[in-house]
Amino acid sequence: MTLVSAFDDDALGRLDAVGLTEALASGAVSRVDVVEAAIARTQKVNPQLNGLAYEAFDGARVRAASRTRYGGFFDGVPTFVKDNAAVEGMPTMEGTDAWDPRPERAHGDFARTYLSTGLVALGKSQLSEFGFSAVAEHARLGAVRNPWNTDYTAGASSSGSGAFVAAGVVPIAHANDGGGSIRIPASCNGLVGLKPSRGRLPLDADMRQMPIRIVANGVVTRSVRDTAAFYREAEKVWHGSRLAPIGDVTRPGRARLRVAVFTKSVKRECSPEVREHTLRAAGLLERMGHHVEYLDAPPVPASFIDDFLLYWALLSFALVRGGTKRFGPTFDRDKLDNLTLGLEAFAAANLRRLPAAVVRLATLRRRMLAQVRDYDVLLTPTLAEVPPLVGHLDPTADYDQIVERLVDWVAFTPLQNVTGDPAISLPLGQSAGGLPIGMMFSARLGREATLLELAYELEEAVPFPLLAEAAGAESDAQLR
Repeated sequence: MTLVSAFDDDALGRLDAVGLTEALASGAVSRVDVVEAAIARTQKVNPQLNGLAYEAFDGARVRAASRTRYGGFFDGVPTFVKDNAAVEGMPTMEGTDAWDPRPERAHGDFARTYLSTGLVALGKSQLSEFGFSAVAEHARLGAVRNPWNTDYTAGASSSGSGAFVAAGVVPIAHANDGGGSIRIPASCNGLVGLKPSRGRLPLDADMRQMPIRIVANGVVTRSVRDTAAFYREAEKVWHGSRLAPIGDVTRPGRARLRVAVFTKSVKRECSPEVREHTLRAAGLLERMGHHVEYLDAPPVPASFIDDFLLYWALLSFALVRGGTKRFGPTFDRDKLDNLTLGLEAFAAANLRRLPAAVVRLATLRRRMLAQVRDYDVLLTPTLAEVPPLVGHLDPTADYDQIVERLVDWVAFTPLQNVTGDPAISLPLGQSAGGLPIGMMFSARLGREATLLELAYELEEAVPFPLLAEAAGAESDAQLR
């Protein structure tokens, strides 16, 4: 077992993003010192974690050293942007090397909002190819590894962001979620990961073109208050949402909630270990005074997995067939992995089935509302199993094997991408082997505040595990 921690006695210390803003405002630390500490931490752990897609250290240094305050609550806090969002001056490679990099001429809509909160981008974080897989492993780019144990995956697609935040490189990083990719790395790395409601944050133009907008931008953090503060600040910058504002959520809510719990996906029951942790979380909610009911089966139609997989394949079909137009003349489909190409072929062979699948997915939220109208929150495990070993979802393996294992593991998260509802993964458990296990809570469209209030309450009751503490305990054990 190899545990990788970047936490150190430097300007970052163990501070979360809110704590760092307070230290910067008081003058206890400087923007230069904070950015240099984050760069040093990146250089220290990236050889083992492989979370860095593109380095922009010099630009971050220039910004940190500028006498001009850029404004925003997080002014001076270092971060990474996932490498599927356009950032001026940086290439966008989507987790692959299938074309030659070229710098973006301008920020995309999301980066413009994200960096306007004052965050300083050190570069781009790695993801799985086009975000299709739930792990980031690439034949030439390598695997992004879990800092709790580098034998295991950091999850995907926002794997680099998850690994770096958990390891203490930065306190907050961009993630986005088209099938669980905020919540999956949050679960694997012991983080808070909120997928917001559809329309809560801006999307870049390419993601707005989807028939069903399943992707949502967000962040992964180590504390509930960091996640809450980010959404509060983002709402001040971007005014395109038609949803009621989340507002400034700073403490647990007083209302006792009606919670439905299920541990079985459309495909199967989760593992015994994950089920035990889910029931333990449900029991905690009951002791807190929430009303909990246990469902024998998920309120999801049996066709959901097949429909979602076909829609996922449609996205690959569009990317592969339109690759030269979108990515330039150097695009080489022969450099794409077996999952991407297998999804493209699957879509091509099933085009006649697509219209009906899209219709079923587009109307799923309305059908779901009728089944869960009596509940405020749904509780499930984030993932059906603990994080797998690197190689379990090897994208160079046979397509049918990859998809079977992928669907088996990622059974709970895609639902809210289709309905557009918010969902949050919280690190409420740890496996027998010491890996984090996330629990997922979802609510109705626009009710992120409910989830954040509940998250505060759970964080107070069960303090989330911090990798720095695990690293300290490991060091003490070695000394003894």
